Amino acid sequence: MKRFVILLAAVMSLAGFWRIAAAQTAPVPRPDERAVGQFGAGAAARAAQNGRAASEALERSDRLMRDWLTLADSSSGLLPRNTTDSRDIWNAKDTAADLYPFLVLTAWFTDHELFAGRMQDLLMTETALTSRVGRLPDTYSFSKQGFATEQPDLPSIMFGSAEYAKDALMNITEWLGASPWRARMLGLVDDAWRLAPVETPYGRIVSTDPEVNGDMLLVLGRIYWMTRDPKYLEYAIRLGDYYLLGERHPTRDFETLRLRDHGNEIVSGLTELYATVKQANPHKAVAYQAPLHAMLDRILEVGRNEDGLFYNVIDPRAGKPTNTGIADNFGYVLNGLYTVYLLDGTPAYRDAVRKALGSLNARYRGYNWENLGQDGDADAIEGALYLLNREPDSSAAEWIDYQTRWMWSKQDSAHRPNTERWRGRGIVEGGYADGNFNRTSLMYALWKTAGTSAHPWRRDVRVGAVREAGAVLLNIVADSAWAGELRFDVPRHRLYLGMPVDWPRINSYPEWFTVEPAKVYEVRDEATGARSEHTGAELQRGWRLRLAPGEQRWLSLRPLTAGARGAAAR
Repeated sequence: MKRFVILLAAVMSLAGFWRIAAAQTAPVPRPDERAVGQFGAGAAARAAQNGRAASEALERSDRLMRDWLTLADSSSGLLPRNTTDSRDIWNAKDTAADLYPFLVLTAWFTDHELFAGRMQDLLMTETALTSRVGRLPDTYSFSKQGFATEQPDLPSIMFGSAEYAKDALMNITEWLGASPWRARMLGLVDDAWRLAPVETPYGRIVSTDPEVNGDMLLVLGRIYWMTRDPKYLEYAIRLGDYYLLGERHPTRDFETLRLRDHGNEIVSGLTELYATVKQANPHKAVAYQAPLHAMLDRILEVGRNEDGLFYNVIDPRAGKPTNTGIADNFGYVLNGLYTVYLLDGTPAYRDAVRKALGSLNARYRGYNWENLGQDGDADAIEGALYLLNREPDSSAAEWIDYQTRWMWSKQDSAHRPNTERWRGRGIVEGGYADGNFNRTSLMYALWKTAGTSAHPWRRDVRVGAVREAGAVLLNIVADSAWAGELRFDVPRHRLYLGMPVDWPRINSYPEWFTVEPAKVYEVRDEATGARSEHTGAELQRGWRLRLAPGEQRWLSLRPLTAGARGAAAR
């Protein structure tokens, strides 16, 4: 069996290589220098190539979303956990946490009617049918038209609720801000802490499981900034005291520490808590600083391979790995290290990020993260994009391009037995983790468009961007006539979450080029020289545009100083 897996990996690698190489070398017409102004033809060609990549990311995500929606339960409308042995159930920790949210976000980009209708209806249905302990959801059986188990299991319900809040509802909130999904998240967190069953010297907490508590830490700090309600910070501090000041320190007291998912959440959660108290409770930050740095230092000391990537599991006390597989979630832990670097200026933490980014393209093209599955690719690319947003690295960018096409190639091949019937369709593996394929594809598209999106979306409308010297050059092209608007990103960390610092964090969408609502920006047609001025608020709502069949436009966007305003009118 092992030989078969190795042979299959080799065959996939070879086939994937040729598909990826062909896609990466597809010619892009070099634009006329006169059409792109000061940016130059090289930047313009990159913008056009980025538009092709972003368009493919959205098309693949849309296809996956539509195929998964055909699998919804005919009675409830809820989505199943997978296409095989769990076709009869919806559950919180998988379906709701990993699949549903990224269908919601895909619809926001590709189908406004679906987003505003069925996607929100699914949330209302889920809330009504699956809430079992207060607002906390439990597994729902389609055949029973009720809960899968006779009695509720509170630890299991807490786990599912924490996963749903952190992986799904926070992710949607990071992009949309206030919405029904944010309200659902607040309800889950409020009820989880109202029912918190575990007594500690620091107050009651929801669980003794580091994953559940890490999930909660990752949510609580952001909710605190969103609401400024001190109870959320108080809940988070209970957990911080429990791990950093008590007898559950992750590297001093744990026999094993997972540095991959289902364990590394406690590391990321404690770093986000530290970032929050550094701003909101400096006295507590002083108490946390030494034990937090001790945790991170020990992880760097014993938890990495020679390329700076993390082992799956370590024994932090003995100082050795207990599972030497390489964690596809390396970016999640590195997010935390980089956050503490931003706060405390510790050079080793930034160096760790740079080392990992610098190793990817040389050693990890087509790497077998999770038994040939796309979910490992999706998580690895996600983590790299978080870090690339902070530390530009051309080799890491090249790896992300390659690895994304490697991930996409798995949508085109039935590389697992249970996906043969989905060959040529949008579904990748037929499990809830297909949602992560869309999560990362959308994140990749936003990198390629610098956060800009076209509405209404069509497969033949392509938007690509290149950022240079505080401005962005956009290439927009449509194969047939199109009228719509371009929407630009804003500093969501501050405007939606109320955060004082945009530290890197899991379950977010990096900000590549943002417009401030009150500032004024110049939009310039680089081919004609025509200019207009707009506030950031107007650009966020949408800049109107018409394209004739086959028309290609080159637009630049840059902020204006007070002295430069009005130039477009003169």
